[in-house]
Amino acid sequence: MNILLLGSGGREHALAWKIAASPLCERLYCAPGNAGIAREAECVALDIADHAAVIAFAKENKIDFVVVGPEAPLCAGIADDLEAAGLKTFGPSKWAARLEGSKGFTKDLCKANDIPTGAYERFKQPAPAKDYVRKKGAPIVVKADGLAAGKGVVVAETVAEAEAAIDMMFGGGLGAPAWEIVIEEFLRGEEASFFALCDGDTAIPLASAQDHKRVFDGDKGPNTGGMGAYSPAPIMTENMNGRTMDEIVLPTIRAMKAMGAPYKGVLFAGLMITDSGPKLIEFNVRFGDPECQVLMLRMMSDLVPALLAARDGQLRNFDLRWYPDAALTVVMAAKGYPGHYAKGTPIEGLDEASKVEGVEIFHAGTRADGNRILSNGGRVLNICAAGATVRDAQQRAYAAVDRIKWKDGFCRRDIGWRAIERENDSR
Repeated sequence: MNILLLGSGGREHALAWKIAASPLCERLYCAPGNAGIAREAECVALDIADHAAVIAFAKENKIDFVVVGPEAPLCAGIADDLEAAGLKTFGPSKWAARLEGSKGFTKDLCKANDIPTGAYERFKQPAPAKDYVRKKGAPIVVKADGLAAGKGVVVAETVAEAEAAIDMMFGGGLGAPAWEIVIEEFLRGEEASFFALCDGDTAIPLASAQDHKRVFDGDKGPNTGGMGAYSPAPIMTENMNGRTMDEIVLPTIRAMKAMGAPYKGVLFAGLMITDSGPKLIEFNVRFGDPECQVLMLRMMSDLVPALLAARDGQLRNFDLRWYPDAALTVVMAAKGYPGHYAKGTPIEGLDEASKVEGVEIFHAGTRADGNRILSNGGRVLNICAAGATVRDAQQRAYAAVDRIKWKDGFCRRDIGWRAIERENDSR
């Protein structure tokens, strides 16, 4: 098969690495790709927001299957346009992608279908939103309704913080003024990431993971797109996985089908595991980043048939196998992220770092300049490792980090700390 992968981040490098290993993949293209993806695929300078250009390229190059990585083109309807042009595509329709594109839509769907989630209200004006916050008190969560690249959520510790977040979102602090915000209950518990492949009628679970959203060690500082992840998440026991499928994922699939928007693709449920069980924080309509990186490291099965089965409605009798080892990824980001940061700074030592046992390095925001690798984004590298335990994977990942010479980069040094505490307690 000729396969076209859309995207340019660490998630797409991990997907390219896994797709390229499939016996079904004869030729792999990636648009636009990055310096690391170029080792796995032929990178193409396409603007993936230009659907007509993507379709023209796919037809000219006899593409058999398109895999869409990021959420923005999915929410813009690229899967619909590709399918309408006769191109088999992995990813939900624009109508189904509202599960990520509109937080209000998802909260309303949860309420209508008894899917466990936090109490909430939707607001289109700052004044009533602030009145609601004062009535409910803090901590409380303020979310912009649309896509915000992982930065549209503020967990406010005080009423004043919540009011400032409301002003920021309605005032265009996320790039454009929010047309609506959702204010919801602060859920107490432990977060986890849960993934399922869906084919419109049914779903099968993938491995669980746990992300680290805050920028600094000890879960301090502002939220980011993710500073590291590991899999599996110990809190996601067999019982908790089953409850998540039965109480959250499958009711959502049934509800989407009933409203005429069957969900096909990967569904990423961001969960809070509370004393009463799993509650949905939010849905994403694509593989998480950086969770995808650890999932691909742990997946024993060929990814391509799984993606095809999801698109073709053939998951009912499908099965996936996973390596028992843990996997962990450390995100190396440009200094200043998630605020202002410099691009174009040189990175050295990647070849030496990749020699550490069990390590794979996925590029997130890089570009090639001759033989040099330069930074080209906020989150720049994913230093991933597999190991018998999360501690083993962590030690390997940081051993590789320490071989990388990038004076303008930084990372958290505590990725995996919750799982390692559990491992220590069980000894």
